[in-house]
Amino acid sequence: MIGTGVLKGMAVTARNFVGSYFDKERLTTVQYPEERAPLPENYRNFPFLVYDGEASEAGLRCVACKICEKECPPQCIYIVKSDDKKPDYMGKPQFYPRIFDIDISVCMSCQICVEVCPFEAIKMDKVYELSRQERFDALLMKKDDLAKSNGYYHEIQPTEAASVDAKLTEAAAAKKKPTTPPGAPPAAAAGGATTTAA
Repeated sequence: MIGTGVLKGMAVTARNFVGSYFDKERLTTVQYPEERAPLPENYRNFPFLVYDGEASEAGLRCVACKICEKECPPQCIYIVKSDDKKPDYMGKPQFYPRIFDIDISVCMSCQICVEVCPFEAIKMDKVYELSRQERFDALLMKKDDLAKSNGYYHEIQPTEAASVDAKLTEAAAAKKKPTTPPGAPPAAAAGGATTTAA
């Protein structure tokens, strides 16, 4: 019979239409801002800087290598490297960004800065309520606005943050291991094997 496909399609449409009013999982309207739809873990909006420890200045993972600034397609990241070194949260002297700004009016949330960062210092945030009344300076996020703790990173992206911490811990442990050339005896054994000739 001609038109059965149209009738079947209309039946599916009617079933979905009626179900959207009664089935809780089918309800698409959220009464924002009182209700908020849950965001998936891999949701991304604008970048933020991760810091370890308590102090955002000392614990900042960023060492101002400027790779993210160079790779950013819209060129919305501005970094000025420090002239001196400061001890980081582990006490190791490290360069730091004297200025680190991101112009969120230009940022396209591509996540390239996150992908190229060798220090796991920049990640994507889930905050999307960033509207401002001013057009220019208010949309330029400074280093203090961008710095968020590793604990915050664990809250918004627990799976990724756990794997990043494991990778950083493994890299730190590898740096602490003493390296001996292949074939050389261990230092303790070599030191104890010395004898004096009589």
